[in-house]
Amino acid sequence: MQHYVEQLIDLTEPDANQIYNLSIEDARELILKHPAQDAIQIHGSFALVARSGKTVRMARSLDRPMRYFLAKQKEGPALIVAHRIDAIYGWLKAAGLDGQFHPSYTRMVPAHYVVEILLVGCPDPDPVYTRFFTPERAVLEPNLDRIGEAYIGAFVEEISQWLRVIPETAPVGVCFSGGIDSGSVFLATHHVMRSLGMNLGRLKAFVLDLGDGPDLPQARAFLDALGLGLFLEPVEADLSSLDAGETIRITEDYKPLDIESATMALALCRGIRARYRDWTYLIDGDGGDENLKDYPIEENPELTVHSVVNNRMLYQEGWGVGKIKHSLTYSGGLSRSYTRTYAPAHRYGFHGFSPFTRPAVIAVAEAIPFVDLTGYDVAKLYELKGEIVSRGIAALTGLRMPVFPKRRFQHGAVPEDTLRRRLPHQELEYRNQFLALYS
Repeated sequence: MQHYVEQLIDLTEPDANQIYNLSIEDARELILKHPAQDAIQIHGSFALVARSGKTVRMARSLDRPMRYFLAKQKEGPALIVAHRIDAIYGWLKAAGLDGQFHPSYTRMVPAHYVVEILLVGCPDPDPVYTRFFTPERAVLEPNLDRIGEAYIGAFVEEISQWLRVIPETAPVGVCFSGGIDSGSVFLATHHVMRSLGMNLGRLKAFVLDLGDGPDLPQARAFLDALGLGLFLEPVEADLSSLDAGETIRITEDYKPLDIESATMALALCRGIRARYRDWTYLIDGDGGDENLKDYPIEENPELTVHSVVNNRMLYQEGWGVGKIKHSLTYSGGLSRSYTRTYAPAHRYGFHGFSPFTRPAVIAVAEAIPFVDLTGYDVAKLYELKGEIVSRGIAALTGLRMPVFPKRRFQHGAVPEDTLRRRLPHQELEYRNQFLALYS
């Protein structure tokens, strides 16, 4: 009788986990032996895989991509888990199993779920998804001052926890534009560092400068208005260095807006790394738009203000696990697109962090009574983020934060028409470029 052997190959870089309250071993034990809902007790950034016999469970935070692939061998199945598709492919190729591979056969662990899969033979098992983060919706009073204080209060606490666990002499770089999200990140980080008696000389606000974009003057105006201009450091880059093909390879995706954003993130990270060989820690505002539902609804024909306001964490998770529109290969929402931030930072050796991705902050955002505050009025919805964040920053730091109109990261580093000439907005072309990496 043939001996049946199941393999689990964990390529998830366990050292990249940053869990505040548990060891990696205890966190794995929790997702393996406790009810899946208990995974909400894991605080920090993580991508975890644990096994007992034929049962494997996986879970990740919103800011960490995590993928898996089930390969077949004569001896038994092999489950390969990694944060990148090319890492899975590399293992399969080395094992002589790459003939089974196609990138669309990989699966992404969706954020906020424990995924259970059994290591059994044919047919392939269906994974079981169990949500571990289910925040209450619309339970706060429609008082903007109190909402702002609660939202920024949770946000500041996350920044405080992060600053306490990184090395006390490590410099801290804010990916900065002077917009609402990066502006609040900088002011909150400055406030926490000063409150804890940390050396403010560690802090810089890095702004990408491609020559004629609106972000640099906006960033300067933001900080100068508060007497904080000395923290600003422009990072210059050349438009000719922007390469969509490179971005597609690094992010392993093809959505045009995310490719544009990630291309700018690569330029910024490349510039910081060229200037500072040993810089490690970056903090940014990714997820702020998703939390407060601040995307142009009219640009997406699938959306209405009712669908945006009434669906739990729509922008964070897409339409949700088990729905027709949910991609098994890519998950949905920010759960999918966080590679636009994670992958560029990882490529250049940075540890990135956004407080907006933490469940405690998202929970406050989900508790906001958006219907009561907007009456489904789109213009009021777009105004809400500036009101909530600026009031919260004022309440917790005493600073009157400048609020500028929303602009995407990629449209601030370079004018939009210039960007379009350099990075053509064609999803099919980008998708074909990605698939060509494995043809």
